[in-house]
This record gives sequence, structure tokens and C-alpha cells, in this order.
Amino acid sequence: MPELQDIFKSVRLKRLSPAQAKAFHIIRHCRTSTLGSHAQVCMECGVKEVSFNSCRNRNCPKCQHSAQQEWVESQMSELLPVGYFHVVFTLPQELNSLVLQNQKLLYSILIKSAGHTLMELAKDSKFLGAIIGVTSVLHTWGQNLSFHPHVHCIVPGGGLSNNGLHFVRSSKKFFIPVRVISEKFRGKFLDLLKQAYDNGEIACFNEAAKLTLRSNFLSLVDTLYYKNWVVFCKKPFKSPGHVVRYLGRYTHRVAISNSRILAFDGQSVSFAWKDYKDSNKSKVMTLDAAEFSRRFLLHVLPDHFVKIRHYGLLSSRNIKSKLFNCIGLPETNPYL
Repeated sequence: MPELQDIFKSVRLKRLSPAQAKAFHIIRHCRTSTLGSHAQVCMECGVKEVSFNSCRNRNCPKCQHSAQQEWVESQMSELLPVGYFHVVFTLPQELNSLVLQNQKLLYSILIKSAGHTLMELAKDSKFLGAIIGVTSVLHTWGQNLSFHPHVHCIVPGGGLSNNGLHFVRSSKKFFIPVRVISEKFRGKFLDLLKQAYDNGEIACFNEAAKLTLRSNFLSLVDTLYYKNWVVFCKKPFKSPGHVVRYLGRYTHRVAISNSRILAFDGQSVSFAWKDYKDSNKSKVMTLDAAEFSRRFLLHVLPDHFVKIRHYGLLSSRNIKSKLFNCIGLPETNPYL
């Protein structure tokens, strides 16, 4: 079966960012002699086995399984004995050009806005009145490799009461209405976006060059204020352990796995995808190898960008001081 590496070896690409060029080069040479090798020798029979080194790049489909397993095992000890919810925050497509030109800044604003939205609403006594935990994972792709920035958030169904004296358990349904989350998220993101623009931190060029005029930028912001922002809450997971195994598939997923690449004839690539706008139907898309590679590389994150972040009870400073204390506290449920 063809692999991403085979496709990369067949094309020449120009105008790549440093992070994209690095990923493109190293994935082409993953597990080849270019990256060196290591040997394992049996102490009993003396048989020697030589293996080529992996690239370990976080965008390589071959190198993510072991990293995923390690992450899942490390998270198992930080689970609470409650139901967990999966909430997805998506940016409107009108922001795509601006986000692509300011990836590090706007990805950070996206993750921060989603996490803080959930934290602040959960503290409100109208909803839960507690400090919750949030694990956020950034994804930037759709099934057809289009640019589709969104954040997956995993949220435990309960948290530490605002006075710190008891654990507040939520109902079986998510404790914050999706409409309220969407409006809060929209306002928080656009406020941080305007602050960044006013501080001169936003670059605008090519198709976004018109936004250098403040009146045009504010017009875009006004348009986005009147648009419904997509927030989706899935049903709670069956068990805490299932949460981490499920999330593990998201944390170390790349834009496309080798298993979805169906055919490559040296010029065109055919791959499987699900069309969520058409009743989740399975379809096949065929692209020129260069276009396929360009789409894949759109989703290479800036160097050293942290795409998995934890808030509230799940932040590193609160794991020991607050999260583990929740287990031994008396419980309340405001929904009973």
C-alpha cells in the first residue's frame, strides 16, 4: 500500500515555511539509511538485527503510535470517577486566511478562548459553581485535508466547589447549554483578536492585506459577532478509562494516516474520507501529488508549538493540590 513517504519522495515543493520544510524532508527519510541505524544483538545466539532510525517527527504517520501509548498511560492516573464530556470548538472559515498567516498567535488564542470559556462558565453558580478541569487538543484539518482549525476539549462531569470544601458532580447531560458556550467563546476569541490587532501583533498580507486598514478589520469583527459559532458537545463517555484511550487518538493524530491512502500512481493520490455534510458518507478523493502534499503540509504546526494544553484541575500546578483532593471530598449535585 502507498504511504505518505512515497508521495513526498515523488514531488518537489517550493515556498515552504521552516517547519514545513523540516517535516517534508525528514518524513521522506524516515526509517531509511539517511537517518542512520541501530543494531540489536541476541545475547544467546548472536543474531544481529539492524533497523533504520525513525524520524520521530510529530507529523509523521509512522512515528505517532508509541508516543500516543506513552501519553495515554501517563494520563490514566489523573482521571476522576465521573462521566466525561467531549466539546468541540470551531472557528468560522472567514478567519482562515488570517489564522494561516498568524498561526502561532491565533492557534494560542483559539485554545485559550475555548479552555477559559468552559472554566469561567463552570464557576458560575447558574451552571455548576465549581472549578473544573479541561484538556484541549488543537486540530487544523478536515477529512479532505482542507484547513479547518478546531479544538477538542475533554471535560470531567464535575469539579471542586468554589469554596474548596466539596466535589460538585454534574448531571448526566452537559452542565452548560451549547448556545451559552458558543456566545461566550465568540466574544472571548474576538476580544483577544482585537487586542492582538491593536498591539500590532497581527500580520496581514496577500488575500488578507485589506485588513491592514482598521475599518476593514473592524468590519470583519462585526460580521463575525453576528455569526453563529459552531460548538458541538458529544454524549458522555462510558468510563473514565475510555476517555483517555479515545483522546489518545486525537492527541497524536496527524492530518491523514497511511491507512487512508488508497492509491498512488506516481502523479495522483486517491484517499478515503468521510463527508460529514453528506450524512457521514465514505467517499474517495483524488488529488495531484503536489496538491495532496501542499494540503498535508498546511497542518504542520510551528516549531515548539504546544497543541495539548490543560486548564483548571488538570493544569500541572493543580494536579496534586486540587485534583487528587477531589476524590476524598464529600459530594454534592446541584441537579438533584
